[in-house]
Amino acid sequence: MNLDTSYFERCIDTLEKAYLLLKQSNKDIIEYDMYRSACIKEFEIIIELSGKLLKKVLVPYFHSTRAVDELYFKDVFRQAALHNIISDNSCEKWLLYRDNRNSTAHDYGVGFAEGTLNLLPQFIIDSKELALALKIEDEKNVN
Repeated sequence: MNLDTSYFERCIDTLEKAYLLLKQSNKDIIEYDMYRSACIKEFEIIIELSGKLLKKVLVPYFHSTRAVDELYFKDVFRQAALHNIISDNSCEKWLLYRDNRNSTAHDYGVGFAEGTLNLLPQFIIDSKELALALKIEDEKNVN
């Protein structure tokens, strides 16, 4: 398999840049709202991509692609931890990120968005670690 993580990594870079600009902005100006919205959207995109990419690297561990496709998001991360693609600690963090993402899809309040922003420094680190883990797993499956 030749897993393409370039868009995933670009989204992480975009989130990191938007978060930096957000931190440098005054909360009273429109740019702050723009950067906050960009951060929340990139957070959501990265969550979705993480599950899709992990499904691709899990295929060799299952009897069929269909079996992997039928996994729910949280089960994808649990299986990734089970097969040592990610750590148990990382799995737990991603499950919490997913819970938060599900809430962002239903709650559009400023307070909730601000709460999500508190997760972003660690989320960026964890996303970069996942990107690396995906590449390592892809290399194992190529050879």
